[in-house]
Amino acid sequence: MNTTAIGFASNKVRDVERYYHAMLDQQYGEREVAAMLRCLFEAFLGWDNTQYLLHRSGTVNQSVLLKLHHAAEELRRWRPVQYIVGYSYFAGCRIQVDERVLVPRPETEEMVQGIVDGSLTGSALCATGKPPRIIDLCTGSGCIAVALAKACADATVVGVDLSNDCLAVARANAANNGVDVLFERHDVLRHEELAASMVGGDFDLIVSNPPYVCDSERTAMSRNVTDHEPAAALFVPDADPLCFYRAVAWFGLRRLSPDGFIVVEINENLPQPTLELFKEYGYTASLHRDFRDKPRFIVARHGSAF
Repeated sequence: MNTTAIGFASNKVRDVERYYHAMLDQQYGEREVAAMLRCLFEAFLGWDNTQYLLHRSGTVNQSVLLKLHHAAEELRRWRPVQYIVGYSYFAGCRIQVDERVLVPRPETEEMVQGIVDGSLTGSALCATGKPPRIIDLCTGSGCIAVALAKACADATVVGVDLSNDCLAVARANAANNGVDVLFERHDVLRHEELAASMVGGDFDLIVSNPPYVCDSERTAMSRNVTDHEPAAALFVPDADPLCFYRAVAWFGLRRLSPDGFIVVEINENLPQPTLELFKEYGYTASLHRDFRDKPRFIVARHGSAF
């Protein structure tokens, strides 16, 4: 196949780069396109960043060139590059992703790191002297549950989601990363049933990155999100945007251990109402900012724990 027939001037890596930037810079921005290229070359050729730089003056074969052409066409249609290659890296884990689950965000990775090292909670995950019991509500791809299980091998970790599709991906991710996580199907919003169904004692950590984007915020979001990522994992009704946090708070009253804590990711536009919700349920709660200095996480504990 002639390279010009699929858009490339030649099979040189630099010509592939020029083609991608000419086609996609206006849509995504130059830096984002460069990051996508590195992701694609890793997936198609196994090149890390160093190998990519070493091979920039080289060539690729026609099979890889065809894959790069098809990937460029998918990117033009706003399909996330993580869905194209089928995975994303998250907190030291390789996480399988496709249109059944959200692409893991760096803010969520920051939350996990803050739990593991104690920078969010004040106590490192594995430093309590006993194996912690952890539940991840609205687990999705299982990235949080898998990463926490990998970081603390003695932990008992449960992941909960309503979607069978999500649970299938989550189970595959646990297996692929060599960790033992119990994934169960439950509706988090039916919190009384959820609390009653959990066996094995209370939890030392309840963590959640639930749906929190208001329906009215859709129009401000990028098409790679709204056109491809699962809406059920993203959006909540404007009339009740804190419904999942209310369920998490209620669940914690029944199943959080006396010295345990809740950590949740939140909508940056609703920090105070979310914080007040936890306080209204009797928790001592604090708001934390992410690496972009946006209000992003809430840590809550039983009021009697302090």
